[in-house]
Amino acid sequence: MKKAFLLLSVLLLSVSCSEYQKLLKSEDTGEKYTTAEQLYNEAKEEEDKSKFRKALRLFEQIVPKYRGKPQGEKLSFLFADTYYQLGDFYLSSYQFERFQQSYPNSEKLQEAAFKKAASYYELSPRYDLDQTDTRKAITELQAYLNTFPEGEYATRANELATELRIKLEKKAFEIAKQYHTTGLARAGNFRAAITSFDNFIKEYPGSPFREAAFYYRFDAAYQLAINSFASLMEERLEEAKTYYEAYVKRYPEGEYLSSMNASLEDIETRLQNL
Repeated sequence: MKKAFLLLSVLLLSVSCSEYQKLLKSEDTGEKYTTAEQLYNEAKEEEDKSKFRKALRLFEQIVPKYRGKPQGEKLSFLFADTYYQLGDFYLSSYQFERFQQSYPNSEKLQEAAFKKAASYYELSPRYDLDQTDTRKAITELQAYLNTFPEGEYATRANELATELRIKLEKKAFEIAKQYHTTGLARAGNFRAAITSFDNFIKEYPGSPFREAAFYYRFDAAYQLAINSFASLMEERLEEAKTYYEAYVKRYPEGEYLSSMNASLEDIETRLQNL
C-alpha cells in the first residue's frame, strides 16, 4: 500500500509538472493568470517557496501583457510580493516602487510602501560595511511613517528604523574608537579620535553609545596630553580636564568613572609638577 501510494504521488507530481511546463509554453494568458494567482495563494498558505517560484515564472510572462488593464493592478502587486516572499529584495523593492508609481490610489498602496522599505531593511548589511542601503531603508521607512502615521505597519516601521539608526551609530562610534585604539601607534590619531567623538556626540544625542563616546573622548585627550612634548602638555591636560567634567556632569555615577578618576589624579599631579 505504501509503495502504491508513493507511486501514485510520483505520477500525480509528474502529470502536474508536465501540465505546468505546457502552460509555460502556451499563449493562453488567461490560464497563466489564473494558475499564477492560485500558486501564489497556495504558496502563502503553505509557506511553499517552490510554488512561489512557479508563480513567479508565470508572472514574469504575463505582467507586461496586463499593464493598463483592470487586472494589472492586482497582478503587479502579486508580482512584487512574490519577489519579496522569495527573498529577492533588490527586485521586490524595485517592483513595489513601480507599483506605487503606477497605482497611487490602490488599496494596497500602504502595504506596498511598507514592503518596499522592508526590502531595503533586509538589504542592509552589517554595520562595518557600506551603509547605502541602510540609509535608503531609513528614508523609505520614514516616508511610510509620514504618509501613514497611524498605519497598519507603523509600529513595525518604527522598530526597523530604530534598529537601522543604531546600526549607523555603531558604525560611526567604531570608526571613532578605531582612531582611539591606534593612537598609541600614531599620536595624531588621538586628535582624530577627539574630533570624531565630538561629532558623534553632536550628531547622535540619544545614542546608546553616547556615554562611551564621552569616556573615549576624555581618554583620547588624556593620552594625547601625556604623550605630548612638554611645551604642549599643560594646555592638553587642561583640555582633558574639560572632557572629564563634561562626562561627570552627564553621568555622575557613570560606568567609566572609576577609571577616569585615576586618570584625573594623574592629570592633577602632572599639572602641579609643570
